Amino acid sequence: MRTWQVGDVMTTDVATVGEETPYRQIVDVLIRRGISAVPVVDSFDRVLGVVSEADLLHKVERAGHPDGRRVFEGRRRRTVREKAGALVAGDLMTAPAVTTTPRASLPAAARLMDREVVKRLPVLDDLGRLVGIVTRGDLLRVHLRTDAEIREDVVQQVLRRVLAVRDGLVTVQVRDGEVTLDGRLDRRTAVELAGRLAAQVAGVVQVHNTVGYDVDDTSLMELDPVHTTPVG
Repeated sequence: MRTWQVGDVMTTDVATVGEETPYRQIVDVLIRRGISAVPVVDSFDRVLGVVSEADLLHKVERAGHPDGRRVFEGRRRRTVREKAGALVAGDLMTAPAVTTTPRASLPAAARLMDREVVKRLPVLDDLGRLVGIVTRGDLLRVHLRTDAEIREDVVQQVLRRVLAVRDGLVTVQVRDGEVTLDGRLDRRTAVELAGRLAAQVAGVVQVHNTVGYDVDDTSLMELDPVHTTPVG
């Protein structure tokens, strides 16, 4: 069953700057492209770091304040002071950059963003070269799929291709990304697998599995055949 990956939603027309790109030119790139950060790359398109609006704003925040170094200066204060006085991308950027690959799954990319507290990930090929960038908004794009597209995947990829369920045994309804499975199968494990696989289809928000079964082929106690499978 096909699972959407970062390569399916990333932006490939990526604005970049070099280490020696001056402060003002970086600001111009962000404003002109309507973006909030830009990767810093070398001559081989390898990502050295990322310059974000937050990195650039340190100069605005400290405008008019003395730039003196304190005797006991914490790491964050030192970083702010240094970036406030920086003039080129190499001194402004946050490094190393948190990156991903085109083959990473969307949930994996989302978890990486959350863990590293970043809003975007440069996407690198097998040689470490920049091939795209994926943002939080890009990851949400999967939920713009229509209900008809989602239903088609559940029917074709889950029921027919993976589970080999004959037509008519299970009905599939999709509304606002919520999938409802109904009908009857021979085995409980098949019912549960149908729910789990449907939840993995791109764009699915939740699965309501009301499919019944003839034989409980698990070693567990019999449970109510009505299940709700959240996504995520």
